[in-house]
Amino acid sequence: MKRRSYAAVGLALALSVIPAAAGTANAGDSGHGAQTPFSLAVYGDAPYGASPTDTSEFDATPAFVASVNADPDVSSVIHVGDIHSGKQYCTAAYDQSVAALWKTFTDPLVYTPGDNEWADCHKAKEGGGTYNPLTGQIDPVLDPTTGQPVDYASGNPAANLDLVRKTFFPQPGHTLGSGTLRVLSQAQVPNRAHPEDAKYVENVLWIKNGTLFVTVNVPGGSNNDADPWYGAPIASGEQRDEAAHRTAADLRWLNTAFALANAGDMSNVVVTTQADMWDLDGKTSEHVTNYEPVVSSLAKHTKSFGKPVLLMVGDSHVYRSDNPLAQAAPCTGDEDVCANDAWNSHPSYDVPNFHRIVVHGSTTPLEWLKLTVTPGAHNPTTATSFGPFTWTRITGS
Repeated sequence: MKRRSYAAVGLALALSVIPAAAGTANAGDSGHGAQTPFSLAVYGDAPYGASPTDTSEFDATPAFVASVNADPDVSSVIHVGDIHSGKQYCTAAYDQSVAALWKTFTDPLVYTPGDNEWADCHKAKEGGGTYNPLTGQIDPVLDPTTGQPVDYASGNPAANLDLVRKTFFPQPGHTLGSGTLRVLSQAQVPNRAHPEDAKYVENVLWIKNGTLFVTVNVPGGSNNDADPWYGAPIASGEQRDEAAHRTAADLRWLNTAFALANAGDMSNVVVTTQADMWDLDGKTSEHVTNYEPVVSSLAKHTKSFGKPVLLMVGDSHVYRSDNPLAQAAPCTGDEDVCANDAWNSHPSYDVPNFHRIVVHGSTTPLEWLKLTVTPGAHNPTTATSFGPFTWTRITGS
């Protein structure tokens, strides 16, 4: 069977599965043509701590979850990644504690992984280790009591991504929280040409009332996992393979999502990644060059789709609302985030039907974004609206 035929088979399977999966969350939905408005709670970069022993945000999370649960409009929750800060350790116990917290959401929760829980685990400040130029080996951060590495797998990012998958994605197509939303995972769509896609269980999509939602594992902070692990002189073969294979799978997943959106005549698309792919973080433009394939794919697909596409991200922590695929687009945000035109990070694009929200995170009191989708609405692009989307920032606890 030719490669194109395999893709067609996968697309046909996705089209057959998605309507049923979308209806699982709300039995009253009449498929993707339903016109009922609905709301989601979106948050990320939480719970953070200023040190490995700082549990203040973690301890505040139960009250935060209760505040989201108390909103009768919210039908699902999205976490845009980073379940701890870059100053906290990467351990199986911590990941499991967050998974336990999320079980208290009464709505289903969809999560896309952030860099702090896997891609940056190699860093010494996260409990990973340091490259030793004298030995050519890694000196792991050790627990002074046990003498053992403090991080899971000594902070190896690939191993920690596998841990994230094991902890938060044990069953492809299932969600967290109440678990009542069924999604389609990339791991469930057969691709004979790329059987490696079966491991990207974290990439999911689902449909709600004419809106297609898709998550893509793109970690922030390190130029799409390009900073050499452990501070080594160059990236290892394992690291290069990780970034190359995941990025290729991500691009195929975006192809699938937009093919479904077009084939199913969706009204709009919501894309979620952890990375703020335009954030220079005080560095040169080289800091975001490895995101260019994903940005290019988003731009191409959005322009071809011709309908509203909303991107929700975390990573840079400070709230921002703009269109980085259009030069000099209006921008609203906290602090001085709008001082620079994000378009300059990936110039040359002109895609008017695109919008990006950076979800505020990492600070207390904890905050979430109430995103409401009103099918058929054509709101102007303002500080709090874009096509069928409107949003409000809410302090949870």
